[in-house]
Parts: sequence; structure tokens; C-alpha cells
Amino acid sequence: EGGSQGLAMLRLHLYAEPAAPTLDMGVLAQYARQTFAGTEVDVRDNLFQRYLATVPEAERQDAVMRLALTFASAKVRQPLKQTDDFPPLPGEVDYERRRLSQVGSRSFGLLYDGYKLMRSMWGLVTAAERKLDHVHVVFTNQLVGTWDDADRRYHARVSVYGFPALLSTTGLVEAPAKPREYYLLRQQYATLGMDDAAELALETELKGRFIGHDDEHLTEVMKGYVAQALAFQLWGDPFCPDKICRLFNAHWQKEVIRAQLHGEPEFCAEHQRRLAELAHLSS
Repeated sequence: EGGSQGLAMLRLHLYAEPAAPTLDMGVLAQYARQTFAGTEVDVRDNLFQRYLATVPEAERQDAVMRLALTFASAKVRQPLKQTDDFPPLPGEVDYERRRLSQVGSRSFGLLYDGYKLMRSMWGLVTAAERKLDHVHVVFTNQLVGTWDDADRRYHARVSVYGFPALLSTTGLVEAPAKPREYYLLRQQYATLGMDDAAELALETELKGRFIGHDDEHLTEVMKGYVAQALAFQLWGDPFCPDKICRLFNAHWQKEVIRAQLHGEPEFCAEHQRRLAELAHLSS
């Protein structure tokens, strides 16, 4: 709570993800300005493209290869092993190089260690902005995960908070568990050899009960995760135990929908109080 004073000077930088067509960065920026009084907000291009644009053309290919190597090294090959002693294979590095070279390319099916990605991305932020009054939020369609000591495995996440904060649009679809019927129906479709048709049929049958790829609610839901990133910087904790607060740490799709799409009030009484305090301090 002692961090409240600093928000009047906070600068929030939102980095776009071109592969997420339903994500409206302008709406997110406006939401952050209105909700967290005193915050300066700007919307930026994709972090990697922004960084590569600063590299002299003669050195750009080398820079792309270095980035490709760090991303390939961050790939989780075995979800049940925390350390992976194998260096990335040339094909893995080449895949990342192609992905970096194609703005808007999608990265389905691969899981990356969120903290390794975070360290790589932090190196792309200019030294002048690597400060506590700058909040960097990177949207990515890469699926990110973190190791859980409790059950000794990696888990996919929607968000990983730190410097910078990572918000995964793919993670929003894949990480929170879907309704149990979804998994039962998918199994039935698979038994019938209807894998290709299954996703579309399931999205139709269970419409509104989970967030899908390119979902129309993506921007509204991501408002809550941007709020969590700011809460992490301000109060040291991005989460709230109240299930109808936007800062609730949801593990099921139904919890995401309840926390982010239930309407007013958006926050619990305690976080409403803190936000009102910020508005008072910045006025």
C-alpha cells in the first residue's frame, strides 16, 4: 500500500500483439488512464519489431538470430522437468527466426518458460526506461508457463508479472480450465474421428462458457490483467481473493468470465478504496 504515492508518476507502456486482431490497445490504454488516476499511458508496436527497428540494418540479421536463440532456449520441451540441459536444435532456432521475421505470425502449440522470456524481453527495453516508475506490459500470442514446485510441473499461464509483465492471449484460451463438459465432448468427438470439426462444434455448443481464440470479449477481459500488472507494481501483489474483483487470480474459464465480465462494480471494496485514494493523490 505504501506504493500508492508513486502512481501519480507511473508511466504504463503497452506493447501490441499484431496476431491478436480483436485486442483493442486504444481501449486498454484509455481504461488504464481512467481507472488508475495519474498514470501516463502509451501504446507501442510489438516489442521485438520496435527493438529491431533500432538496430542498424547491417546488424539486424545477427540481432534476429540472437533473439531466436533466446526464444528457442526458453521453450519448455518437457513439462515435468524444470531444467533442460539440451541446447536448442537448429530447426527450433530457425522456427523462431521465421516467427520473428513475420509480423503477426501465430505461435500455437509451444510452451515457453515465462521467466526466461521475461529476462530476454527486459534486455530489449532501453536503459532509461528500466525503472520502477515505468510499467512495461507485453502482449504476446506465445503460450507462457511457470514451474510449480507443489506438483513439480510447468503450468500454462495467462500472465506472468515482473519486468516486463507478460500477458498471453493464447494463455487466456489455454490456461484456465474449461467446463468439464468440454473435455468429455472433445473425447467423444475424438472417438468418432472428428478432431477437425470438434473445436468449432464445442465452441458452438458451449458458447459463452469460455474464452476462445480471437474472442470478441478479449479486450474487456484483458482490462483486468492490465489492472493486475499495475497492482503488482503499486502494491506488490497483482491478485485479490474476491472472486468478483478484476484482480482475482482465476484458474477456471468460468472464474475469468465472472471476474472480468460481470459488470459494476469492477473491483472489491478494498481495491475500490485504493483506487479512490490514487485519484485523490493525483488530483
